[in-house]
Amino acid sequence: MTAAGIYVGTLWLGDRRAARAGTPSQGGLPGATDAPQRAVIIAVTGALAILTVETWGEAALGIAGEQSRMTWLFALYSVVAAPIIEELIFRGWLVVENWGRAVTWAAAVGASVIFAVLHPFLWRWDDAGFALTLGAKGWFSTGVVFATSLWLYSARLAAWNPQRSLSPCFVAHAAQNAGVVGVKLVAGFMGGLW
Repeated sequence: MTAAGIYVGTLWLGDRRAARAGTPSQGGLPGATDAPQRAVIIAVTGALAILTVETWGEAALGIAGEQSRMTWLFALYSVVAAPIIEELIFRGWLVVENWGRAVTWAAAVGASVIFAVLHPFLWRWDDAGFALTLGAKGWFSTGVVFATSLWLYSARLAAWNPQRSLSPCFVAHAAQNAGVVGVKLVAGFMGGLW
């Protein structure tokens, strides 16, 4: 998956280079445009603020010890490939445009619900099979993913990202995931290659 994410990322960069040269690719990947540096900074700042609230919230709720363990290969995937794949799908292809602002944001909320539920906090699927995990940690973490998704839609659709580039979304998502890896490392939840 990491290799697939890197490959798709190189395709996106090629489409961005074509757009920058004034010859955008027909059928190119979504959001393959430039973004002002301030858009990236704002997006990253918001994503790291959400991570800070998440970390503080887990401690305040007494659920910080319920974190899942993360392997180093999954950490690599989380920081490198997941931001590319997830952003292209959710903040790229699943952006409803040209139907008005209300429809765009209703679709963003709906897609954010799906994005949050797809993350395995309210459920698990392992050797024992499928099971719901509807405890405080599951609901809290799912809520954080939902808020993050809405923030990333904001980063794509905001006036401070006039070309609706996915660059701020990629960088903010990667920064937040790298922060999660850092929190897990400090808290002793990192280990094993795979």
